[in-house]
Amino acid sequence: MTESIEQDLATSGTLRLDMKDHRFVGHGRIDLLRRIGETGSISQAARSMAMSYKQAWDSVDAMNNLSAQALVRRRTGGRHGGGTELTDEGRRLIAVYEAAEREHQRFLERLSHSIQDFDRFESLLGVLNMKVSARNHLRGLVTEIKAGAVNAEITLDINGTPLVAIITNESVQSLGLEPGVETFALIKSSFVILATEDGGLRTSARNRLCGTIERIISGSVNTEVVLVLDGGARLTAMVTNESAQDLELVEGGRACALIKAPHIILAVSG
Repeated sequence: MTESIEQDLATSGTLRLDMKDHRFVGHGRIDLLRRIGETGSISQAARSMAMSYKQAWDSVDAMNNLSAQALVRRRTGGRHGGGTELTDEGRRLIAVYEAAEREHQRFLERLSHSIQDFDRFESLLGVLNMKVSARNHLRGLVTEIKAGAVNAEITLDINGTPLVAIITNESVQSLGLEPGVETFALIKSSFVILATEDGGLRTSARNRLCGTIERIISGSVNTEVVLVLDGGARLTAMVTNESAQDLELVEGGRACALIKAPHIILAVSG
């Protein structure tokens, strides 16, 4: 008797944990957290994983912005100088992931045995995940909705920092927005205008979010600036190298992000 194809099939897969329908952590990010904890340095952790310094910080920022409490924080001063360290929440996340990964492997083993009987399966289902190009994903709560004839003004509380977005009334209804609803603000880094805190500018941009410059990464044309807002959330801006020089931006200095309300896209979990 000829063996059927399913006799040679086996399942495989890696575990990823999502938060509110957004990609949160997988094996790579957990490995990065482990190495930060071991070395106390994000640059050393990145090198040990053949990862760029920028890519490592992007991953850390994404996790910190989604988590209610920071997983990684920058350590300044002290006998050993600056560096980065895991918080208690970061160590707890690693433990949770390791426990979930063990259960995940057991599930894959059981599924490998079950799939041998292919008649039990009518289809193999996958998960379609939405990916967006917006660099900044900020989590907040709706605090106020002002409806107009066509559009509505939505105010979010981002860790104590107000953020105003303008969307259509139809979008408000389809998203189910109301005070207290958890909402994500998606903002392209190119839509973030930087200004010095003492600039005294009067602009049409509704949002003026101030904070401390955490890092500056210069490229051949543009400069990426990561701003830690006073409420703790991180915001990335992309400016020209010339603008960064004219503004005299330095790590540890103060700056403000100017964002027009219509440039903010709002999203809610499933």
